[in-house]
Amino acid sequence: MNPSENVSSPRRGLTVALVGNPNTGKTSVFNSLTGLHQKVGNYPGVTVEKKTGSFTFNDTDVELIDLPGLYSLVPKSLDDKIASDILTNPKNKISVIDIIVLVADASNLNRNLYLLTQIMDIGKPVILALNMMDVAKRNGLKIDVACLQEELGVMVVPVVAKKNKGIDELRRGIVTLGGKQDTLKTRHLVVEEKFSRVLQPVCDYLKENTYYSEGYCRSLAIRFVSSDDAIKYLEGEWSRSLDSARLKKLIGTARKELEALDINWHMAEARLRYKWIDRMLGRCVTRNDIISSDISVRLDKILTHSVLGPLIFLAIFAAIFQTIFSYAEVPMNWIDSGMHELGLLAARLIPPGLLQSLVIDGVIAGVGAVLVFLPQILALFFFLGILEDTGYMSRVAFMMDRVMRGAGLSGRSVIPLLSSFACAIPGIMATRTVHDWKERLITILIAPFMSCSARLPVYVLIIGAFIPAGSVFGVISYSALTLLSLYLLGILAAAVSAYVFKKTIKGAGRPSSFVMELPPYRRPSLRWTALQMVERARLFVTDAGKIILAVTIVLWFLASFPRSGGQTDDNGFAKTPIEQTYAGRFGKTLEPLIKPLGFDWKIGIGLITSFAAREVMVSTLATIYNLEDADEGSVDLRQALVSDTDPQTGKPLYTIWTALSLLVYYVLAMQCMATVAIVKRETNSWRWPALMIFYMTSLAYLASFTVYQIGKIWG
Repeated sequence: MNPSENVSSPRRGLTVALVGNPNTGKTSVFNSLTGLHQKVGNYPGVTVEKKTGSFTFNDTDVELIDLPGLYSLVPKSLDDKIASDILTNPKNKISVIDIIVLVADASNLNRNLYLLTQIMDIGKPVILALNMMDVAKRNGLKIDVACLQEELGVMVVPVVAKKNKGIDELRRGIVTLGGKQDTLKTRHLVVEEKFSRVLQPVCDYLKENTYYSEGYCRSLAIRFVSSDDAIKYLEGEWSRSLDSARLKKLIGTARKELEALDINWHMAEARLRYKWIDRMLGRCVTRNDIISSDISVRLDKILTHSVLGPLIFLAIFAAIFQTIFSYAEVPMNWIDSGMHELGLLAARLIPPGLLQSLVIDGVIAGVGAVLVFLPQILALFFFLGILEDTGYMSRVAFMMDRVMRGAGLSGRSVIPLLSSFACAIPGIMATRTVHDWKERLITILIAPFMSCSARLPVYVLIIGAFIPAGSVFGVISYSALTLLSLYLLGILAAAVSAYVFKKTIKGAGRPSSFVMELPPYRRPSLRWTALQMVERARLFVTDAGKIILAVTIVLWFLASFPRSGGQTDDNGFAKTPIEQTYAGRFGKTLEPLIKPLGFDWKIGIGLITSFAAREVMVSTLATIYNLEDADEGSVDLRQALVSDTDPQTGKPLYTIWTALSLLVYYVLAMQCMATVAIVKRETNSWRWPALMIFYMTSLAYLASFTVYQIGKIWG
């Protein structure tokens, strides 16, 4: 027996790029292929997010890179450039791609196949994943997969990613193609001979001075002759290896020769590719004429109407906030009770002393006070996920484009701003899709006005404690209406600030053009929405929890030492022990500055600690009140705020005007250290984050001052 037969063959490894147009379900395909084996980082040297995952199939390890969505290989943003570079550069330092998987919307193949035909010319193995086949069927489309595969010369795999259909076949196709790359017979764009002859000098020059194959050089020659945008991008990319003047001269000569042949070179690539695509789809795709007109068109007439659209938008979000306040109370009470029982258990297990105080008054009180609001945060993400999945959020972006134009921005800024409702950090990073630098900068500077999920615990705590019960017309509660008003205040502040920056920041003045494809309305996937909620919960508990825990422990120390008691203030009133601690002294020092806003030293400490993370405000107040009223278990923070009295007057320390002032402050103030850091990284300067801190804090102070002082006059 040959000893080598006992030795297992080495495992193979493949690197696969996942690419596609926006709104094709590419993320769903990525999630289905990789499951939980995912990680997020940045591409080397840039702030563009790199999302990778992995899976193993038939002893082959596959690394999957989810590239940013793009429509063509002519980059128009940093996202596009990263994707184009990885796909076309065989010597790329980021990753050498073995196989390209293009995800296409099966119900809209005419648009999706344009990018595919460009990618096929690169010369790398390609798989076409026809996603959303169920939607195509409902729309009356019958796609002959075998015909498409024959016409294109690439592997075609039908999938329904949200239902996990066809995913194993796609995995098998990737592994199979990785083992027989030499047998490919991919089709390439064919042009008539006289056109090809004119392009040959450009193609020859590219072949001599780049590392591209002849097929891709021919594709590039068509692109250069057709588009000045392509020349601008690749001219800068290849400035060291190409003679720009020489290349432009060859392109100019080719254009003149085409004109002499009565061939219109303008947009020639698009016409050639779509002519090929139309011919191919005519053979491979049939439509059932029984299908009625698209319901999306009829819905859009209502949901994107200039008057009805915004009203429906407000009604939807009012209903969401009403639901958050109405139905999240039960799980919140469960968590609250659980944290109270945990405090009692800790009191029984840990002897009285500093350690017991740290665990009960610090860790359990601080972290538990924020965890209580987890159900409402998850509810918000659930509804936002549903709206995104159905395609409605794209309609919101379309409607907001009209508003953004007046502020000097375009609809391109809407998507980053909508993302900022979840968290300003990914929202600010998403501004890299905005082409104009001034427009991008303004979007970055106003993104923190969007009320992120980290503010929600503060909002809910204050609203729950001070906003009275009742409802408007018996439909929407005062609490939900207040929360909706806070989100609208942030949007208004962003619009006004954008208009001011448009007039004051020097640079390109006109907003860039914005063309947005509205995806068809789809049935949301509760499975993927639930998975996203679980992921959000994990990130909240782990990432935010670490910050809250660290700040809580530091605050416990500052609010516990030096330990003394029995002292009185200048007026002879007894001081609480916490007022004599380091934290109390610092808060008392800060109090004169914030007293005109209706804030006292306790809130002052919270304003400082919440710069680490906005939700830390809640844990700060919980820690302070538990140390003041130290007992077994933890105090009800909302009740503690309402019951707190001024030791000198005996009147309630906090009123509804204090609450409204604090809410307004949190809507407008720059209260997030991580956001400041990401702005510095995105703008490569401390100038803009410093401006952001100054103008947002000043605006927040002025607005809170106005609210509280009007409230005092009002009575």
